Amino acid sequence: MTETRKDPQVPDLPFDVMELQMGPSHPAVHGIVKLLTKVSGETILDMDVEIGYLHRAFEKMCEHRNWNQNIVFTDRLNYCSAPANNAAYVSAVEKLCKFEIPERAKWVRLIVTELARVADHLTCVAASVMELGAFSVYLYYIQGRELLWFVLDKICGSRLTTSMSRIGGQAYDLYDGFDKDIAEAFAKIRQHLEDGHKLVTRNRIFYDRLRNTGKVSQEMALDWSFTGPMLRSTGIAYDVRKAKPHWTYDQVQFEVPVGDHGDNYDRYLIRMEEMEQSMRIIEQALAKIPEGDVFVNDYKFFLPPKYHVYNSIDSLIHHFEIVMHGPPVPAGEAYFAIESPNGEHGYYVVSDGTGMPYRVRARPTCLPFTMAMPDLCKGAMIADIIPTFGSINMIGGELER
Repeated sequence: MTETRKDPQVPDLPFDVMELQMGPSHPAVHGIVKLLTKVSGETILDMDVEIGYLHRAFEKMCEHRNWNQNIVFTDRLNYCSAPANNAAYVSAVEKLCKFEIPERAKWVRLIVTELARVADHLTCVAASVMELGAFSVYLYYIQGRELLWFVLDKICGSRLTTSMSRIGGQAYDLYDGFDKDIAEAFAKIRQHLEDGHKLVTRNRIFYDRLRNTGKVSQEMALDWSFTGPMLRSTGIAYDVRKAKPHWTYDQVQFEVPVGDHGDNYDRYLIRMEEMEQSMRIIEQALAKIPEGDVFVNDYKFFLPPKYHVYNSIDSLIHHFEIVMHGPPVPAGEAYFAIESPNGEHGYYVVSDGTGMPYRVRARPTCLPFTMAMPDLCKGAMIADIIPTFGSINMIGGELER
């Protein structure tokens, strides 16, 4: 019997427990975050989440800009659904000012927010399925997202960071021919979703990678303050649009899809169905939207039209005051939340009566999801990190703020 000699140059390696660092720069991590993972073989024993790599001091910057200038910062939170961020922020300020925007402006906000939801879900699902090898489905869904970004570009001139909401209404109305463009886009998107269903929804490999991975119980979801698809995958049908209807959500009919397993597969199905429900909402909105202005006529808050500025001294003064000092938001505090693609996204704003906020606090939907990754992954396999992290839809700009 030959004796195996130990090479003195090779140190003893800890085969029982090994630490793996996933990130902060990793192709399967949607942003800059580090997952420090302890594994035994392929089994995850523990995990530590390290964030902070993309911190940009959003909330502090808001204290040094006027109320209108902060709108562009909200674009950069969840940049996959910028119109929803804009609308939530300005709605919080409007609540503090205690005034109502025109009816048409409410409908326009609803429409662009639902467009953002579909675009966000297409991005999330596309990235998630691509990481599992379904590259064709990724191309289908990204093509669908491009159709929506083309429409947003025609509304406001920007595809990603739209900045289309203002305190007192909307900066841009829907253009002539919007109905036709949306009908054509939705027809193609529905076809892409159907093709995606055929390719992966009942695919055995895809099903096994998602079913019973990243499981969340109702108790865990409530303890972590989950909202959106993460909460609804457990069977709790909480949706801000139903629980606290804002704008004109009480005038449209739609369903809130829920799951019963709380796993990655349920969250995939929920997002797929929510896209159909959002398109249904937009189609109803286009049939009900009234004529009229999309901004208030109070030029102390909303910039007057350019032709008024050039021809009226009062409008010129209002324009100067808003640009130089910001709108006269009264002292007080307010919180306004919407159902963003990831869940409840809200803004708590505090005013001291000046043109700049005293405090702006954003509720990031994906923060509790990201910090709960250890609970979602303990006992699972290393490969399960990829679909689980994809299903929480972590957006770095919103997470770090």
